[in-house]
Amino acid sequence: MDTLANLALGFSVALTPYTLFLAICGCFLGTIIGALPGLGPSNGVAILIPLAFALGLDATQALVLLTSVYYGTMYGGRISSILLNIPGDEPAMMTTLDGYPMAKQGRAGDALVISGVASFMGSFLSTIGLVIMAPLLASIAYLFGPAEYFALYLLAFCTLGGVASKNQAKAALAACLGLGIAMIGLDNSTGMPRFTGGNLHLSDGIDFLVAIVGMFAISEVFIFIESHGRNSALGVTLGKISIPWKDLKNTFGTMMRSTGIGFVAGVLPGAGASLGSFMAYMAEKGYVGSSGYFGKGDPRGVAAPEAGNNAAAGGAMVPMLTLGVPGSGTTAVMLALLLTLNITPGPLLFKDHPDVVWGLIASMFIANVVLLIMNVPMVKLFVKVLLVPAWVLMPMVTMVSFVGIFSLTGSYFDMILMIFFGALGYLLRKLDVPTVPVILGILLGSEMEDALRRAMVLSDGDWSYLFSSPIAIGLWVAAIGGFLAPLFLRGKLGKPMPVSDTTLDQD
Repeated sequence: MDTLANLALGFSVALTPYTLFLAICGCFLGTIIGALPGLGPSNGVAILIPLAFALGLDATQALVLLTSVYYGTMYGGRISSILLNIPGDEPAMMTTLDGYPMAKQGRAGDALVISGVASFMGSFLSTIGLVIMAPLLASIAYLFGPAEYFALYLLAFCTLGGVASKNQAKAALAACLGLGIAMIGLDNSTGMPRFTGGNLHLSDGIDFLVAIVGMFAISEVFIFIESHGRNSALGVTLGKISIPWKDLKNTFGTMMRSTGIGFVAGVLPGAGASLGSFMAYMAEKGYVGSSGYFGKGDPRGVAAPEAGNNAAAGGAMVPMLTLGVPGSGTTAVMLALLLTLNITPGPLLFKDHPDVVWGLIASMFIANVVLLIMNVPMVKLFVKVLLVPAWVLMPMVTMVSFVGIFSLTGSYFDMILMIFFGALGYLLRKLDVPTVPVILGILLGSEMEDALRRAMVLSDGDWSYLFSSPIAIGLWVAAIGGFLAPLFLRGKLGKPMPVSDTTLDQD
């Protein structure tokens, strides 16, 4: 009954006219951003964070807007995957394997409708899972002490981007770089300046949002400049949109199975939608066996990854809200927003800010319904976005980034710092070094250091205290396993890609 009462509170917050308007706008903008190849949910949310502050939104309204953008980008990523054979983001990569062949067979509309319904199923059911699991996990989190939190942060660093990382050494280097940046500023215990170079502007440390907008949005501008602003073009022609009832009926079981797999993958800290998409596709391919024609336009090959990656998006909210540990790169960006708003995610979030957390959850239900209604009849409009030239899009991204950050900090130094992080993000992307671990290091570095210091104070410097409880030991084992597993699984994770090379050749 408490859950129902809390949901009622959430809907009373989410259904206010202005908040509902923000959710609809977020869904629309998110779908457009997701449809553009390469931007993805992390960049989409990072680009619009400054807008949330520029509009003067409170915590609940900002979260509703950005969560709607998050879900919208997950929906929109399928459009370029199916029509261009270019994933809108990394989780949508698996959708290209059967989505593009369906489009070449003249079934682009069917593929888009199936993917839209599968996205709805995955997102909506995973939100129900969030309602059930989040309060339970929050109650368990009361058992966590400094040693457990230190191990939990370590688990996040070891697993974030795990199966998606091409090189674990580069991922570790990126995490260390983020932790190093987090140490800039005044020491929390002694008040002594660290690594500031005598610059007073750095005494307060590096602002989360300055680093995030720089490394995601500004670096994206640099990437587009390097590509000389080449325009997008549709790979196939989109015909009449109709609802393929027979295919929807045949893929219903696929959507349900993939939703369960994706949600579990999302709850795991750092696994995210990429793992959910891959696991759902491969599990369904194995379940169907020889009766399927995966890689050649099987509708189940579209439904499985779409349900999986959208379910993982909902699942990733669970550790972020209850433990303060992001389940994906996008939730790491949203964690920065919460911290900037002086709201600390964790077990006390449900007690101290019930209107925020339950309003957010209610808006997730609303966003999914809006996206389903929006994405089927309006899909031709969203397809037009693929024709937007880069020379129109990128100045808008730049303007939103600079105006938003300046309205937040009022500091010209932060403008320069944002450009620096943009250049750093561009360099890291050129070197194929993941940027999300850098952001995670900046976000969690201070908390991880504080947890380690408290553990050492409580144990009088005894390092064995870090392994003093079953929870801590379990988290250490999971962290080590999460770091080493990709080294053994990478060969298997690469197996589906030859299918793309042989069956998805663009003529």
